[in-house]
Amino acid sequence: MSASASAFPGIERDIAVTGALLHDLGKTMAYNDDPLAIDLTDAGRLQGEIPLGYYLVRREIERIEGFDPELAQAIFHIVLSHHGTLENGSPVIPATREATLVHAIDNLGGKLGSFDRIERALPDGEAWSRFDRGIDSAAYFRSRAA
Repeated sequence: MSASASAFPGIERDIAVTGALLHDLGKTMAYNDDPLAIDLTDAGRLQGEIPLGYYLVRREIERIEGFDPELAQAIFHIVLSHHGTLENGSPVIPATREATLVHAIDNLGGKLGSFDRIERALPDGEAWSRFDRGIDSAAYFRSRAA
């Protein structure tokens, strides 16, 4: 995130990095900790990971005496907007450079992770997967092509 923030003018690196570190904090309350059967907790189902994350971050920031309200607003916005669209669960759409960067990197990481998942499930000798919702396409793995 730090290198990406440095590559684009006008981005406040510290805000982007802080937002990147905190944006998924709500997942710690929204999902259980069983690696073999990951599932939503009651709080995750009833409130959602983004509101839970916002709550956790806001609660901690409010405990810090003298915390800059503009900085708090910037961090809250990243947490609330990191899914990018209302349809994808964000209560607000990214409206700052930092929030847009965090969303873009988070989205890219998810899509690239989908390729790993798809390739692990691909039968031997196959170079193309079936259509996958995670990448909105079929995936092609050149190294597996005959």
